Amino acid sequence: MSDRQLATGITLGKAVLGWFRLLNDPGAMLIRPFQSVDPYPQYERIRALGKVVPSRLGMLLVTDYQLCNEVLRDPAYGVAPNSEVGQPDLGLDGLVHPLEDSFLFRNPPEHSRLRRIVSPLFTPRAMHERQGRIEAIVDDFLDQLAGRDEFDLVGEFAARVPIKIICDLLGVPDAEHRRMTQWGTVLAASIDGMGSMGQVRELRATLRELNDFLAARIAEHRAEPNDDVIGRMLADGTMTEAELLATSGLLLAAGFETTVNLIGNGVLALLANPAARARLVDDPDATDAIVEEILRIDPPIQYTARLSLDGALLAGRPVPAGKVVLLLTAAANRDPAVFPDPHRFDPDRPNAREHMTFSSGVHYCLGAGLARMEGGIALRALFRRFPDLRVAGTVQRRPSRVVRGPLRLPVRVTSRQPAAIG
Repeated sequence: MSDRQLATGITLGKAVLGWFRLLNDPGAMLIRPFQSVDPYPQYERIRALGKVVPSRLGMLLVTDYQLCNEVLRDPAYGVAPNSEVGQPDLGLDGLVHPLEDSFLFRNPPEHSRLRRIVSPLFTPRAMHERQGRIEAIVDDFLDQLAGRDEFDLVGEFAARVPIKIICDLLGVPDAEHRRMTQWGTVLAASIDGMGSMGQVRELRATLRELNDFLAARIAEHRAEPNDDVIGRMLADGTMTEAELLATSGLLLAAGFETTVNLIGNGVLALLANPAARARLVDDPDATDAIVEEILRIDPPIQYTARLSLDGALLAGRPVPAGKVVLLLTAAANRDPAVFPDPHRFDPDRPNAREHMTFSSGVHYCLGAGLARMEGGIALRALFRRFPDLRVAGTVQRRPSRVVRGPLRLPVRVTSRQPAAIG
């Protein structure tokens, strides 16, 4: 597909979405160019239409917790890259996309083979061994904010923590952190699809830079083997060059966006709930429950899609092969049949950990434990250091409908404590 054809396709796609929005189509209302500050009322409008809601866009929308869980665990549904669900060819010319070309968009047995290679890096034992390092990283970044009365919580803290941890995993030097952050932001924006040729060109440029960068790191590891993520993938000996590039890039994109938005959304939730904020600081044992409720009530990833295969059922009815089912997991997290009073922030909720923020089934997020640990350590250390932290300006949201979190969060502090995590 030429760039002219691609540009025409993008324009026509936006026109079709606009027309269907005028008709109040639930799918088109959901897939708008920029996510609203609060998408949850729209999810409730969809929920009110039924457990399975058809859209003129050719997809089925699901808000029901039980049905979302069933689909995510059912081998009669699979994942598929955008190119297989009606999205245009972006003309990437052989560039490896770390989301669409990774095991994130592969089905068993290929998915199982690739996931198995990196899964030892995310076991509970591996997380425990990494805890001290994460605490040191968080404290170092907070030390750098000492004496500042105002700063951008996202750019100067929340984004720096996961990038540093990912760079440690991949053996990337500190000097490359800024580029890694830029690449992660562009890749996350691509999850929504392309809204303009400018975005397409930015994605292509980012993928060229990222592919070259990772290829160089892989070559270095071949020459001088070590025990980081790339070294372990090479030691396995079964991965192709494209699989090495995609898996390394996936750790960057997925690890960055999940954690930066967990921290950002968590700060906003805790500022709105002073009792929970005080409890987080005073009671270390409450940290896990508070993080789970943050993940439930305002997740970094709002929904995911599955493609029906032969023999798929949904709410007991057959689904034609190739049908896209959009699982609104953020809405499932607020299903009143599972989470009573679902819009209330309640860290004492006994089943908060049953949220679907990290998906379910074979595609359950491999880095969930790491994200939970990073988020808990970062939030607790932040509020211990700055107990009166508050918003100091307009919160700018990410221009995404899939990824939810603040892009810029200006905050002010007037008192600070030299507290460390205990």
